[in-house]
Amino acid sequence: MCSTIKSGTEAYMSLYPEGSTDGVIRLGNVVPDFSAETTHGPMESFHAWKEDSWAILFSHPADFTPVCTTEIGRLALKYDKLVGMGCKVATLSVDPVKSHTDWLQDVVAHCENKIEVKFPIIGDSSRKISTMYGMIDPGTSDEQSLPLTIRAVFIINPENKLMLSLNYPACVGRNMDEIVRCVEALQLSYKKSIATPANWPNNHADIEIDGARTDEYKGSVFLLPTVSAEDAAENYPGFHTCEVPSKIPYLRLVKKEQVQ
Repeated sequence: MCSTIKSGTEAYMSLYPEGSTDGVIRLGNVVPDFSAETTHGPMESFHAWKEDSWAILFSHPADFTPVCTTEIGRLALKYDKLVGMGCKVATLSVDPVKSHTDWLQDVVAHCENKIEVKFPIIGDSSRKISTMYGMIDPGTSDEQSLPLTIRAVFIINPENKLMLSLNYPACVGRNMDEIVRCVEALQLSYKKSIATPANWPNNHADIEIDGARTDEYKGSVFLLPTVSAEDAAENYPGFHTCEVPSKIPYLRLVKKEQVQ
């Protein structure tokens, strides 16, 4: 690909500031660094721990609760795949590390697969990290007998910038396949001048081209609007422009083989 074409990350992250002006962490911000105690021992610096790699910071409301038990088990099943993608994983709740360690026996026992929890679980009993990352409200948590963090997912790029965040309530468990899919999509746009469509990689499984139906564009991606027609033709030969009533050629599909 021509070096003058910006990747999806370069194009979109340039719209967001690196720092927050009001203390709220938003996309494109460099995430706060912190030190913590974990089930793997002291973490002197989150930034140093992730060391120029992708990372997921994954919070759960509380140990010894049903949904969290399944989430940690399911995340453990995806751990090797994520590591193979160059993505580190750390989880967190406001419980102390001793509670995490005791609870992990239940997590392993309940999961129907033989799992090993290989990622560190952070003990944030002071609630400092949870507050810093907006997972808990500092104005009300002291008054609560059970100050739960939300189910949050932060996907952070090698430059320590927040690329994606997900927030779930305590009553809804997260889908680990979706989290892996998000990392895959983010890493693809980090390198290429593309964006992934809705339902990727199961998108455009049946479209019409020249009067015939085809599945050859299943899993395809869109070229960014910032990619010129000349650069598109040079770097992505054979891309397909979908016809729409407006006649504007902005729906430009590139087959998945060309970007992997």
